[in-house]
Amino acid sequence: MSKITDLIMMRIDDGFAAQRVKSFTGTLQKGHGDLERSFVVSKAITKLAAACAATGLVATPVLAEKASELTYINGSLGRDAEGQLQERGFAHISTHKNNMGYVYSYWWDGADDDCVSVEVYNGRVETITDASDQDCGHHKGDAGAAVAAVAGAAILGALLTHKSHHHEDKNHFSNSDAEQLYERGYKDGLHNYPFHNPEKEQAYVDGYHAGVNERTANGDHHYGRGGHAQVARFKDLKDARAAGGMSELERRGFRQVDNFTSGNTRYSIQWQPQSRQCVQVTIADGRFYDVRDIGNHPKCR
Repeated sequence: MSKITDLIMMRIDDGFAAQRVKSFTGTLQKGHGDLERSFVVSKAITKLAAACAATGLVATPVLAEKASELTYINGSLGRDAEGQLQERGFAHISTHKNNMGYVYSYWWDGADDDCVSVEVYNGRVETITDASDQDCGHHKGDAGAAVAAVAGAAILGALLTHKSHHHEDKNHFSNSDAEQLYERGYKDGLHNYPFHNPEKEQAYVDGYHAGVNERTANGDHHYGRGGHAQVARFKDLKDARAAGGMSELERRGFRQVDNFTSGNTRYSIQWQPQSRQCVQVTIADGRFYDVRDIGNHPKCR
């Protein structure tokens, strides 16, 4: 009897079905009935096992994991969120920055056909939201059909380089002509091509601004000098404590030539005569909130 049960248990994958068989056989084992009863029991168990196995063959549809089920990563460090998404079956598709310090990454779960966007600021996850399939390079359903007219589905993935978050409302246009204009403007701005809008359409303008914004953010490591020009580093001092940051700027050859306040915010103008760099430091809450080269100032000389 026990061997038959063990064999059945090995053949049944469904946990609930296995529990039913265990309960059934346990009740029958209390009795030690005659041979005829054992035979009837064996047939009953065999039928139950067959029914369970047949049930197990029916595929249960897997529901896509939406962003609302992943909000537990909000507030976590970006690197930790990356690992958690990978554990849930998501693969990284692309990452984009803007000049406000926000970073947007797109993740695709191929098993669920699901795309999500993760917004990070100051190294921590701010939000995770659902994104369109096309943001992850896939084009299904109404969203894909709406933009397919841009150039045809076969080359759509290669053409549409901007993402949902580039739009002010974080949604692609439903109108394919407007989406095409936005895309052209975005690519012109991103790759520093001249502004060219013969249609005089706002969609192109908005796309161009989005492209310039991302290009600026991608180049935030650059000091704006070419050739062999020497520069004094300062960008690494962002978020430094004010007292230590000022001392470090002085050590690097900067000297304060002007300063002023506005509310609770203080501004310091720093001049480096050897490299001729004019830098504005914005100080708030005792830290360097922003440090940037402003090019020139009446007292930077």
